[in-house]
Amino acid sequence: MIEPINLPEPIAAYVTTDKWDDEAIARCFNQDAVVKDEGHTYTGVAAIRRWKAESAAKFTYTNKALAKERRDGMVIVTSRLTGNFPGSPVDLRFCFRLERGRIAFLEIIP
Repeated sequence: MIEPINLPEPIAAYVTTDKWDDEAIARCFNQDAVVKDEGHTYTGVAAIRRWKAESAAKFTYTNKALAKERRDGMVIVTSRLTGNFPGSPVDLRFCFRLERGRIAFLEIIP
């Protein structure tokens, strides 16, 4: 079921700060969180911080949440990314699993 965009706090913080502040992004995640993006897996806050910093260095973009869905213990947010990267704009699905008030898992699916 598609729900209005009222995101849980750590997901809202992730979407709001997205590329602008890798330290703020890192605070959204559990210490042992896992991120899967573009065929790569990043485990732990240090790896996630590096991933976001590298992304920010390559491209300038905005992230606008369009829809939210809950399925199988996940919060799935469809967002439109618009920027200076090939194929812009693109709609992506961000599949989050939360634990203890932070993001424990994130997979970004085209």
